[in-house]
Amino acid sequence: MTTFLELLVNGVSIGSVYALIALGFVVIFKATEVVNFAHASLLLAGGYVTATLHDDLGFWWALALGTSGAAVVGAGVEFLVMRRYRGGDHSVLAIVTIGVDILLITELTRRIGTDVLTLGDPWGDDVVTVGSVAMAETRIAAFCAAAVLIGAFLLAFRYTSWGIAMRAAAENPQTAALMGIRLGRVSLSAWAVAGALAAVAALFLTVFPTPGLERSTSLAALKAFPAAILGGLDSTTGALAGGLIVGVTESLATGYQSDLAFLGRGIGDLAPYLVMVAVLLLRPAGLFGTKEPTRV
Repeated sequence: MTTFLELLVNGVSIGSVYALIALGFVVIFKATEVVNFAHASLLLAGGYVTATLHDDLGFWWALALGTSGAAVVGAGVEFLVMRRYRGGDHSVLAIVTIGVDILLITELTRRIGTDVLTLGDPWGDDVVTVGSVAMAETRIAAFCAAAVLIGAFLLAFRYTSWGIAMRAAAENPQTAALMGIRLGRVSLSAWAVAGALAAVAALFLTVFPTPGLERSTSLAALKAFPAAILGGLDSTTGALAGGLIVGVTESLATGYQSDLAFLGRGIGDLAPYLVMVAVLLLRPAGLFGTKEPTRV
């Protein structure tokens, strides 16, 4: 039972981080109806800035600049690249984001090389024990930070003028534009918010018990993609639910991998995608996604 509880707590913690990344996918999709495959490079960019600045500026200033830097990169991609193709086919725009991701990842991996960079977080390898369950402080901090950020985003999305503009643009962009909502600003802010969320997620993906930031850190965004899909790519609530489902599934499958040996090695990495496929077979729009009406 102790092992199960530890795996469950770790799964919820890492799942909340996946939810941050998945929320970035959802925000951009709601604003532009484009699936952003460049999200992995935004995550790596934010983590890289934090890792290179923390020695000189201290952790909190470095994190602030890393988050701001990822937001600027996201906004820059939207302004310099995506805006030039506005009105084009959404499938083509998704392919464009793949090209952007390749360019950014190539440059960042060249800079990182074979190094493993630490982000200078204040938690270190400290562990908290509650009863018989041991939890790393970084996992607790990850859950708390994700809860605060997701809660703040949902409140802003519901009650601020920015959130109203975002929801209007997602519902009907043509009508929203006629009502005076500037779709360019909505799209720009969506990319910036997604970049900032990815930078925070990069921090908690590279602290203890992981060794640090490396070239493969960007692959974590691929684990968050199933979270966005199974929750519903147009649902902010679905991003939260999907992230937690993926995190818990991955943690339990990895922890009990010896008991699941008949399924082959690496089942923990494969489990989120199996869950995604199972959910999509039953609910093609995801758990909380909007079903598109079809005239027959």
